[in-house]
Amino acid sequence: MEKNILCRLLMLGIMLTLHLSCKKDRNDNFKTDSAVELSDFSINNVKGLIDQNSGKVVINLPYGANVAALTPVIQMPPGAVSSPASGQPMNFTGMVKFRVMNGNVYKDYQVTVNIVPPLNSFKIAGVSGTINHESKSITLILPDGADLSRLTPEIALQSGVTIAPASGLAQNFTQPVNYTVTAGASSVVYSVNVISNSVSEYAFLGVASSRAAITNPDEKAAADWFFATYPTADYVSFQSIETGKKISNYKIMWWAYDSAQDLPSAATSAAVINALKTYRASGGSLLLTTFATRYVEALGIVPAGRGPNNVFGDFPPAGFVETGSDWGISFKGKESHPVFQGLETFAPGKAYLLEKGTFRLNHTAWWYINDWGGYGNATNWSTQTGGTNLASEAWDDQLNGRAGIAEWPAVNGSGKVIIIAFGAYDWYSEPLNGGSTTNRYLPNIKRVTQNAVNYLKTK
Repeated sequence: MEKNILCRLLMLGIMLTLHLSCKKDRNDNFKTDSAVELSDFSINNVKGLIDQNSGKVVINLPYGANVAALTPVIQMPPGAVSSPASGQPMNFTGMVKFRVMNGNVYKDYQVTVNIVPPLNSFKIAGVSGTINHESKSITLILPDGADLSRLTPEIALQSGVTIAPASGLAQNFTQPVNYTVTAGASSVVYSVNVISNSVSEYAFLGVASSRAAITNPDEKAAADWFFATYPTADYVSFQSIETGKKISNYKIMWWAYDSAQDLPSAATSAAVINALKTYRASGGSLLLTTFATRYVEALGIVPAGRGPNNVFGDFPPAGFVETGSDWGISFKGKESHPVFQGLETFAPGKAYLLEKGTFRLNHTAWWYINDWGGYGNATNWSTQTGGTNLASEAWDDQLNGRAGIAEWPAVNGSGKVIIIAFGAYDWYSEPLNGGSTTNRYLPNIKRVTQNAVNYLKTK
């Protein structure tokens, strides 16, 4: 009996010791419900636009701000701290990462500082010039016969910015004129080119009756870039070709079609097909992107039944946000081709087109080479379609899996054809499902398109 009592007392002591030990070691400061969202992020008294879903912060500062030495002022919930700290001068060249911590909880933010361009507008005789802030160039097209030797521009600037020569001073624009824009210690030179010429070498094809009538956001974004890059370009509707519009003067015509997987009837009438076949046979070149890739079969560029064999994609509100990885392409072995010059690459012969975190419609009209169609590899695909595969998905270094960018060469004086069919070739990031509206790889899309246009224009 006494032995049992002794055992029980011993066990009770051990349990009490364990209990006290656990209580002593418990961390009463461990917090998992603390607030960690930024309430304000400012630089030079300019508030940033905070996207709490993506963690991205964008601040637009006036021209002249020195991005290499900026001091952020950060407001956070009580008890929270940031790394880097508020009030610490920093270099904001490129994206800068911040982490907000509160107890044992944290949230990461990515801050981008943009400098607002110094020029608002440049007009002559009421005609607005096209300003390209990336290339620091301004192009303005006046009617035929305009006297370029003495023209007076009207220039609108950001606050605190000056320009020389000044607005309102007459200049001789028979040659490009350089204008120096200054804000504080920062100066940059814009080259102004005034053109008096109604004949263009470039055309943007579309189903809409006019450029202003384009409603699809991807097609509109592509068109806006095209006309900013090639200010003399014309918009050509399929309806105008149907009724006999002259297109033989164009060296390159681009159809960016994103509205539907099937080709519209306006593009496939006999009159339009015959006109475009004649145009190509006479030396005119074509750039066909996204669902317009399917046009290669209708125009007889590839044999019947040899058009894209894998066409798919969503339409809003359907779609998704890719959070796993950026989407890219491989052009291994084709690095020297003019289409790929100047791209930002992440490995030799590989480049991203679409950043993760953006909303994807994944509009695709390409060829499955190794799985479907009896091709097997790129060599057989080329033999059966007449094309040359230039790029596949990022994993496919042999270019035997997908034909996503391809070329059909000039034959007997005909024009060349290039298609771009990747779902990653996405001009507009829809603001849906919390997706980012900024794709950091959009410059690659612009570059590969401009390369293709310039390449197709040359004989």
